Amino acid sequence: MTEPTLFDVGTDVGSQLPPAYPHRAPRGTAGTLRQWQQEALDLYIQKKPRDFLTVATPGAGKTTFALRVAKLLVESGEINRIYVVAPTEHLKRQWADAAARVGLAIDPNFKNSDGRHGSQFIGVAVTYAQVANKPALHRNKTEAGRTLVIFDEIHHAGDSLSWGDGVREAFDPAVRRLALTGTPFRSDTSPIPFVEYAEDNDGVPRSKADYSYGYGPALKDSVVRPVVFMAYSGNMRWRTASGEEMEAQLGGAATKDITQHAWRTALNPEGEWIPAVLRAAHQRLMKVRDKIEDAGGLVIATDHEAARAYAAQLDALTGQKTTVVLSDDKEASNKIEEFSEDGSRYWMVAVRMVSEGVDVPRLCVGVYATSTSTPLFFAQAVGRFVRLRKKAEVASVFLPSVPVLTDLANAMEAERDHALAKPEGSVDVDEIPEQAELDAAEQEDRASEELTRGEFAALGSNASFDRVLFDGDEFGIGGEIGSENEMGFLGIPGLLEPDQVSELLRKQQAEQLKRRPQQSQASQADVVDHRQLKTLRNKLNKSVSAYAAKTGMHQGSIHTKLREKCGGPPVGQATQAQLEARLRQVQLWFTRV
Repeated sequence: MTEPTLFDVGTDVGSQLPPAYPHRAPRGTAGTLRQWQQEALDLYIQKKPRDFLTVATPGAGKTTFALRVAKLLVESGEINRIYVVAPTEHLKRQWADAAARVGLAIDPNFKNSDGRHGSQFIGVAVTYAQVANKPALHRNKTEAGRTLVIFDEIHHAGDSLSWGDGVREAFDPAVRRLALTGTPFRSDTSPIPFVEYAEDNDGVPRSKADYSYGYGPALKDSVVRPVVFMAYSGNMRWRTASGEEMEAQLGGAATKDITQHAWRTALNPEGEWIPAVLRAAHQRLMKVRDKIEDAGGLVIATDHEAARAYAAQLDALTGQKTTVVLSDDKEASNKIEEFSEDGSRYWMVAVRMVSEGVDVPRLCVGVYATSTSTPLFFAQAVGRFVRLRKKAEVASVFLPSVPVLTDLANAMEAERDHALAKPEGSVDVDEIPEQAELDAAEQEDRASEELTRGEFAALGSNASFDRVLFDGDEFGIGGEIGSENEMGFLGIPGLLEPDQVSELLRKQQAEQLKRRPQQSQASQADVVDHRQLKTLRNKLNKSVSAYAAKTGMHQGSIHTKLREKCGGPPVGQATQAQLEARLRQVQLWFTRV
């Protein structure tokens, strides 16, 4: 009698599986699958697919699901070779270790020059770059066996045309292909290999997942940690490349360029903002460690120079050597593993090595100290803190209070498919507003990066507590560093269920409001109308923008001249009378041009 294969199984996969093929607990695996993993596995068996795309939030357990599929296919005889394609060298080792725990021997040290892997292994783990370098070699290996290919973070196959072409050439002959991703796909014009696309109502082809499991459902199922975002503002001063000195409130009403300059000033290691935020984050980490003894923290920096400077500040703050992980460090993977296993270590600082896929479950506190602001990178970074262990652990991420980041924090549950936009120059904003908005944002980011190169100089910064963001809501009324308003939020317990987090945040905000000095009836008439202020700020910014377009002057220069002429602080702190005076001055200038 022929041994039953995976696809001999009927539609009722739970009851009709033959005894020789117990897909709910194959040999060498441990524990019970989570509900989403079991649902995805049942669907995989029912669909009998050659290609299968699983989108699941970071920390949900994509690796466990994929290895369960691999184990099933090996034991049924459907496949006899496994390829794992990952973004980084470190993730190759991580996959090999996870596979070994379920009885699958994967070689993460395979090099293209080796040609063949050892007979003691059922397959290899390689990087996307490795495949793109010699696609013909990997195609030959794929054809030499009944091969299952697991694509970890499949969106990387679209990082460059050569990577996508290499992946397609190498793995077109594969018997089975299982694609995984845990972050929103970016939007571009290059389709990701082996991903199915379908036109949406707006006429734009978008990737179609076979199974999706987002952060919202995962949080509700207690599969991931709740993430509390601690936003910090402050006053920033800098000198532009043209030699003009500027000042602005981080996160205040400002142009894109001013926001980017203020943000960059905040992240400057020589200012006061980043040291203050690192101190607050370390206070939070120490509070979390009261209940979670091995809790660790991660700072994600923009570049190597900043990473080393932040690490030096943490060394002085904690009295302990901080782990620094840089992309060009050959010992990077070893450092990550050592930090992951050593619960006595407090902090790790990295640039990109720990932004995606790297599994350090004890990370509970993070500092988003980078100017990268794409939805893809933000989701990858925050994903390092959501992995839940056995306890109801709360993750805390500290970030600059700038609109692009606070909007992303408030939209944690949003899911995006990979959109194939029209070629550049033919995008219709009315047809695909979300796509156009994302493309425009990325173009502005690149333009701002070019603008801030050269003679830009951060002159000074300070930090203030702004607010807390959780589950789409905002809490707190701001406060000075070290104030009761800040310390109340820093001190929330590290072990809480999501509904307990919301309850405590609401309670803390209510206590802050009670501490506010009560205004007398006589003074209530003088209460600032924040809506009127917002209207005046918007009107002033539009007038400045129009004057800049008419004269060719930089908007920041116009704001500076208005302050010199009319007096007062930056727009974000100006009073109604000061804003009205500046509006009158701009209108006067218009009559003279």
